[in-house]
Amino acid sequence: MDSEEKLPFTQHLEELRKRLIICFVAVGIGFLVSYGFKETIFGWLMRPMIDALPEGIPHKLIYTGPVEALLTYLKVSLIGAFGLATPVLIYQFWAFVAPGLYSHERRYLYPVLFGSTLFFVGGALFGYYVVFPFGFKFFASFANEYITPMISTREFLSFATKMLLAFGLIFELPLITFVFAKIGIINNTFLRKQRKYAVVIIFIVAAFLTPTPDAFNQFLMAAPLLVLYEMSIWIAHFFGRKEVVEDLAKEGEQTESPA
Repeated sequence: MDSEEKLPFTQHLEELRKRLIICFVAVGIGFLVSYGFKETIFGWLMRPMIDALPEGIPHKLIYTGPVEALLTYLKVSLIGAFGLATPVLIYQFWAFVAPGLYSHERRYLYPVLFGSTLFFVGGALFGYYVVFPFGFKFFASFANEYITPMISTREFLSFATKMLLAFGLIFELPLITFVFAKIGIINNTFLRKQRKYAVVIIFIVAAFLTPTPDAFNQFLMAAPLLVLYEMSIWIAHFFGRKEVVEDLAKEGEQTESPA
């Protein structure tokens, strides 16, 4: 954007159209590949729920409508398609916005691309391998001689998808901090001063997201968020705009000093 001529609006639309077509093609190919492995993908996804079911209860999910199973497999294939196409989708997004960035900002394009994918996948895997087993065991513990868990494939897929998406987005915190620090919106001094409030907010968020009400599982949820927040402080320290940090620090000192 430094010395390059501005592109006309119609050319921006044409560029957007090309990027969207590539995204649709990537998702379509990912859908076809995922549909070929739909049972394997769904079996892996529901494994924590199946393992949590008590003894004496059929270890399988049910479907209650004629087309529910088909729709479930289509949704699973679509989820797998977006998972496979995620690098392409993120790249197309950043490639579209890159011409609007300064040359010194573009060098962060690929680290951000890699980091956003890595953190999102890491968050989803944390939810699957750490939170799901504890949460599903808690839900299944209500089974007794009067009530029996008969989990619908549709309800399970909806719940699991929302949880995995939530964890994936939460784990984007360091990347968001990096971007905001580069822009100058936040800095490490601000994050350190707000740490005590952040801890309270993190435990509140953990209480809402944790499927189980006990303190252990809430801490299990809050622990990675606390680590991510501390990581964000160091990211803001090393990658923040130094001149903005110094100005904000001076303003803080002037505010705290007596009149």
